[in-house]
Amino acid sequence: MPLRIGHGYDIHRTAVDRPLVLAGVRFQADFGLLGHSDADCVTHAICDAFLGAAGLPDIGNFFPDTDPTWKDVDSQVLLRRVVQVLRENGWKPVNIDSTVIAEKPRISDRIADMKAALAFSTGLPTTSIGLKATTHEGIGELGKGLAIAAHAVALIERI
Repeated sequence: MPLRIGHGYDIHRTAVDRPLVLAGVRFQADFGLLGHSDADCVTHAICDAFLGAAGLPDIGNFFPDTDPTWKDVDSQVLLRRVVQVLRENGWKPVNIDSTVIAEKPRISDRIADMKAALAFSTGLPTTSIGLKATTHEGIGELGKGLAIAAHAVALIERI
């Protein structure tokens, strides 16, 4: 098959003593996300979408949270490595579409910055990156602002 589609999902709890990073962009917020790396759930979902499309193991197999190498690492480093793994396996990214699920912060003013960071890490033009946000309408832990989640879909093609 010359084209393949993958889906990724990630969620992280909020934490007051961490920076908030989404799609490679640091936000001014009174909380961040709890995780081994920088906990960038958008980038993690994109990594899993790419890996899934290629039929490869998930992000945890490549960057386990038991490995101190990845402690507090910038998730854009992980994304660049995932794109390299795709290429090593005969694939290249075509496009990404991702949705952030968060009550706060509002990300609409930072979409261009987020797309630029993802474009840098994937080699895709910003026009091949879809990024949007929604709330969880006050429902559950996401709706109460106790976590942020992201879905991503990625298209890859055979090199």
